[in-house]
Amino acid sequence: MKKKNTPKEITKEMTIGEVLKLNPNLEEVFMGFGMHCVSCPVSQMETIEEASVVHGIDVEFLIKKLKEYK
Repeated sequence: MKKKNTPKEITKEMTIGEVLKLNPNLEEVFMGFGMHCVSCPVSQMETIEEASVVHGIDVEFLIKKLKEYK
């Protein structure tokens, strides 16, 4: 699967679904953090920050990794 560059404007206020629309390959990053809910309907409503709290993940670190993904 060809990877796309990811825009750097990903924010914790975005939903997981919005981020995946920017770059579907970012699913790998979410899965790497144990966030297997990327295909769940809740991912269309839940922000990255909300999901991070539920999963006990440092949201700033997750955002950094999403932005770094190439």
